[in-house]
Amino acid sequence: MNDHPTRDRAAETTGGLDPRRSAGRVVAVDAARGLALVGLTAVHFLPSAYQENNRPTLSWLLFAGDSAALFALLAGVGLAFVSGGRRPRRGQDLTAVRAGIAVRALLIMAIGLTIGYLMPAEPPATGILVHYGAFFLLALPFLGLRVRTLLVCSAAFLLLGPLLIHWLGDLVPEHTDANPTFANLFTEPAAVFWQLLLTGAYPAVTYLAYLLAGLAVGRLNLKNLHVQARLLAAGLGLAALAKLLSWVLLYGVDGYNVLLYSIASLTRADLDHIVVFGPDGALPTNTLWWQVLTAPHVNTPFSVAWSLGVSLAALGALLLLGRQSGTWLLPLAAMGAMTLTLYTAQLALLSTEVHYSSPLLWFVACLVVSALVALAWRHAFGRGPLERVVAAAAHAATRAVADRAKPRDPGAPRKPLG
Repeated sequence: MNDHPTRDRAAETTGGLDPRRSAGRVVAVDAARGLALVGLTAVHFLPSAYQENNRPTLSWLLFAGDSAALFALLAGVGLAFVSGGRRPRRGQDLTAVRAGIAVRALLIMAIGLTIGYLMPAEPPATGILVHYGAFFLLALPFLGLRVRTLLVCSAAFLLLGPLLIHWLGDLVPEHTDANPTFANLFTEPAAVFWQLLLTGAYPAVTYLAYLLAGLAVGRLNLKNLHVQARLLAAGLGLAALAKLLSWVLLYGVDGYNVLLYSIASLTRADLDHIVVFGPDGALPTNTLWWQVLTAPHVNTPFSVAWSLGVSLAALGALLLLGRQSGTWLLPLAAMGAMTLTLYTAQLALLSTEVHYSSPLLWFVACLVVSALVALAWRHAFGRGPLERVVAAAAHAATRAVADRAKPRDPGAPRKPLG
C-alpha cells in the first residue's frame, strides 16, 4: 500500500505518472493514452491513402477514428479515478470534485480555442481539445451513477446520438471554422454550441458513449485479472459484432444498392470511398441506410460500437500486458502522462504545415522527440507543464468548494467583519 493516497489519486486523475510508484493500473492507463496519441499523430502526419491505387494506408486502417474514441474512453476512466474510483464520492465531496472538473474542462477548452488561432483556413487537423473540455462538462451529472446505469446511458448515446445527428444536423446553425476560437464564441455562439454537441468532428451526443463507458470501466477493479480479460473479450466481441452486422446490412440485405441509387450523382467509386474513408463533409441524411456504415468519424451506431469495442480491447490488452511487462510500456506511459502538453505542441507544429513535404520523416521525428521529452520530463518533474497548471487550478477549485462546505467549529474564534 502507498502512504499517500491523495497524491496517487491526483496522479491517476491528471494522467500524471508519479516516478515513485509503478502501479500496473496507472502505467497501463497512461500507456493507453500514449497509444491514442501515437494514433492521432499517425492520422495527422501520414497520408490516408496510397496515391497509386487510392487504397487506405495501414495507419489509416489502424488508427483513424479509433484514437479519438480511445482518448474519450480514457477521459471517462480519469473522471472515475478523480471522483472516487470504485467508491464514488457523494454529497458535498462530489460537489467539490465537480467544481474541480469544471475548472479543468474550461482550461482545456481555453487551450483548444487558443490553438484555433494558429490553424489555417483549411486546417491539417481538427483539434479535439475544445470538444474534450465540453465532454467533461456534460459528464458532470453522471459522476454519481452506478456502473450498470452508466453502461445503459452509454448504450443510449451510442444508439440515439447518431439519430439526433441524422435528424437535426441539417436544421441547426452551421459553424464556419473546424477549429473554433474565442472570437467564434462571440460571433456565432449558437453555431459553436451545436458544433460541440452535434455537427463537429467530435459530436458530444456520440462521444459521450465512449466517455460514460470509460467512467463505468474506471469504477471497476482494474487490477483484477478477470476484469482485464473481460475488457479485452468484450471489446473484441463488440467490435466484431458491429463490423459483422454492418457488413450484412450493407452487402447481404442490399443496403449498398439502396445507398448507390439514393443520390443521382453518386457513383460506385464515390460510394466505395465513403464506405472506407467516410464522406468529405457530413454524412448524407436522405436515408437511414447511411447509418449502417462503420467508416471513421461517420458517427453511426455501428461506427461508434466498432470504435468503442476497439478502445475497450486496447485498454484491456495493455492492462494485461502491464501485469508482466510494465517496464516495456514506460515510453508509452510517459507520453500518456503528458498528452495535453504533447498534443498541444503537435497541433502547433501541424499548423505550420511543414510536414507535408516529408510526412513519414516528420511522423517518426515527432514520435521519437515526444517519447524522449516525455521520459526525461517524467524522470525530472513528473507531470507535464500544462498538466501541472490544469491540475493545480482544478485542485484549488476542489479545495475551495470542500472548505466552504465544512461546518464551522462553534468554539473557533470568529474573524471580525469588515
